Amino acid sequence: MDLPRCCSPLQSHWPWPEPLDHAVLVSTVVDTGSFRDDDFPVSGIACPETLTTAAGKRKAEYLAGRVCAREALRLITGQTDVPRIGDDRAPVWPAGNVGTITHGGDWAGAMVAARRHYLGLGMDVERRLTEQRATRLLDQVLTPDEKARHAANPGSSYAQLVTLTFSLKESLFKALYPVVKRRFYFQDAELLTWNASGEATLRLLSDLSAQWPRGRTVDAQFTEVDHRLLTLVAIPA
Repeated sequence: MDLPRCCSPLQSHWPWPEPLDHAVLVSTVVDTGSFRDDDFPVSGIACPETLTTAAGKRKAEYLAGRVCAREALRLITGQTDVPRIGDDRAPVWPAGNVGTITHGGDWAGAMVAARRHYLGLGMDVERRLTEQRATRLLDQVLTPDEKARHAANPGSSYAQLVTLTFSLKESLFKALYPVVKRRFYFQDAELLTWNASGEATLRLLSDLSAQWPRGRTVDAQFTEVDHRLLTLVAIPA
């Protein structure tokens, strides 16, 4: 199985401030413009029916994410499985494992761990929003309390805050959705604290299950690599 031409050599690394025991991250830089449909058979990964008519960019991102996921699973389990797309559009991981896939712009990555160590993993990558787009997304992404906290600290950038909040809540959803089996949205959680070291805390604003009630807090991490914001939420077993 060869690496598709749209992917740089795979990298296993850890960019966040705190290591996550028993978890593996694999990433690649994606050149979507060099993607060709034969990259799927070359890499030994099938193109799902839902993507047969998609644009090349979308296919390249999907393929890059699955190539990373396959390698991360190999490093954890020794098996070269490829997670399929579930009915809810989420990746279906091999029994006994959890994982998360993200792609955005020119980067894709996947993280995998054994279910005995983590109930869920969530990862997201974003480029910083422009001030104009951040203003448009403000009411969708930030809760009233989050906006009030920003107003009390006028030296910070709306673009920075909205990008960070958006990405952390995306990671939270990816980590918790497989646990609670219920969709929730930006207004169902808030970014409570964050610091320059890349540590953050999120708090649920809705009851998602008996074990995940309103008010429960979740730790998160974030970092910036090559002008990409990477966020991570891990739910310990």
